[in-house]
Amino acid sequence: MADLEAVLDEAGLTNPRVREFVKEYAELTGAEHVEVVNASDDARLLEEAVAAGELQRAGEGRYYSRSYYKDTARSEERTIVATNDEKDRGVYNNWRPASEMKPMLHDRMRGASEGKTMYVIPYLMSPPGNPLEPWAAGVELTDTRTVVLHMIRMARVGVQFVNDLEDPDSFVRAVHVTGDLENLGQGTPDDQRYFVTVADERTILHFGSSYGGNALLGKIAHGLRQGAYDGWASRKFLAEQYMLIGIHDKETGKTWHVCGGFPSASGKTNLAMMAAPDALGDRYHVSFYGDDIAWLWVDEQSGRLMGMNPEYGVFGVAKDTNETTNPNALASIDEGSRAIFTNVAHNPTTGEVWWEGKSPKPPTDVKGWLDWTGAPLADRKDNDTAAWAHPNSRFTTTLANVPNIAPDYDVPAGVPIDAIIFGGRTSDREPLIRAITDLAEGVYDGLTLGAEATFAAEGVDGQLRYDPMSNRPFMAYGEGDYARHYLDVVGAAKEQPIFAHVNWFQKDPDDGHFLWPGYRDNLRPLLWLLQLKNGEVEGRRTAVGIIPTEEELDLAGMDVPAADLQRILTIDKERWQQEMGFREEHLAQFDRMPEEIWEAHRRVAADLDAED
Repeated sequence: MADLEAVLDEAGLTNPRVREFVKEYAELTGAEHVEVVNASDDARLLEEAVAAGELQRAGEGRYYSRSYYKDTARSEERTIVATNDEKDRGVYNNWRPASEMKPMLHDRMRGASEGKTMYVIPYLMSPPGNPLEPWAAGVELTDTRTVVLHMIRMARVGVQFVNDLEDPDSFVRAVHVTGDLENLGQGTPDDQRYFVTVADERTILHFGSSYGGNALLGKIAHGLRQGAYDGWASRKFLAEQYMLIGIHDKETGKTWHVCGGFPSASGKTNLAMMAAPDALGDRYHVSFYGDDIAWLWVDEQSGRLMGMNPEYGVFGVAKDTNETTNPNALASIDEGSRAIFTNVAHNPTTGEVWWEGKSPKPPTDVKGWLDWTGAPLADRKDNDTAAWAHPNSRFTTTLANVPNIAPDYDVPAGVPIDAIIFGGRTSDREPLIRAITDLAEGVYDGLTLGAEATFAAEGVDGQLRYDPMSNRPFMAYGEGDYARHYLDVVGAAKEQPIFAHVNWFQKDPDDGHFLWPGYRDNLRPLLWLLQLKNGEVEGRRTAVGIIPTEEELDLAGMDVPAADLQRILTIDKERWQQEMGFREEHLAQFDRMPEEIWEAHRRVAADLDAED
């Protein structure tokens, strides 16, 4: 390997602790070269990746990548939170001792980058100058150039973010080694992959993938798992899998900010990027801050609960993204955006891309088209109905490319949070929206968030797959401790946010049609929620929250059948009483659950029983 010290000197990397970290893992992995990356290297790296066949062009200023066919999604069962204290064990965090996992990962990484370049990516998971910046700096080491290109889109990248740290040791050490993807035994008893966050040492060690959250370590490994642990250890903040939007009233000049968690396939990205419906567009504008992660803290001067998106880009699911569901997402990946598509269908001759749901039907002329595995679609038999794109195919683009990006998305102060919402995909029981004004009941509702996904397989009718705060895959420590920390952080705010649960997916039990049109019209219940917080409407009180009356919802330009509207604004008492039993079983799994949460559970159950 070339003189490492000279390479780091030339790159202007002056932090002595970062230099020691780079040297340690360059020696461990056996990398042949080391290259320090800044965001300004993007254009050169794109051209190098195209020349090496790692990327292909997808039209003017867009790029296409295809991953190994067994390496197409985040791998939860191989994802571990390791610490030096077993008290950090939770139900969902796959806790293991750091003393076991670090040597295991080092063994796998030893010599695994021979002949490769180790890229050094200094990054920041916050706007520069943000109050949480002390927990936001990191350095990812990776042996894969496409990972570098995704990280440049998803984080702020440059040596300046680690050179000037007040404490030169206060950065997250993140190491990604791809490994021999064809010989890792993915999904077998001999699976070699491990994705480990050693949370109390602020170290991330990922081996055996080059895809998404397994490889982009600033994203969920730092942005969620490590961030959550740091927030708890410091007692300063929450790191949540939340979208964050602004709703601006052009008539009054007021802007509200709403964040919230949604389990997979529950409409989070579409909500985050939505435009106002045509009938309300003259008055309201929705601005985008982020679709996946929010860090929340209380400002010491104002006492307000604040939020910011630590990411710098969007790693979006392509499936079903189209002009109806999410026109802003499509515009963010137009030609010239430098967006990167992964595992969609691609026509190398024309540069076109396609995925299921992009248009009602795929292109009729399949000449030149390849499916996500690289197989020519022209060679398929007529009865072959396999998907053209992988269901978890993605697009990666920077926040600045999103048409409705908030003008203040990168300001250091963050934005004040007015409402925290949760939304699961359920065909019954959950009305369109129910507001919660009590902190403990709001946190209780988030802890019992769920979506219909697995109840049929489990054989229990109506059983949701619970996903606390939509954070189930990203829990870094025990759920009871998490609930306590959430109560403490939000409870310290002088002005409390209003909580709410939303559901765009209730269906008619007879013919199965959706009772609410969704998409852009989802702004309407959110406007009602903010009016409720401001005392402009009263709603109707139920045991599980406050529900709008039909008169309070602004339905201008809509044509929702009266029977459908009545159903989505009604509580099914019997279904809810069944739900309370499921919730009790769910919460009982967790050690040290705060008494305030159990009190909220008992209060809601008693109110249900007392309701007519």
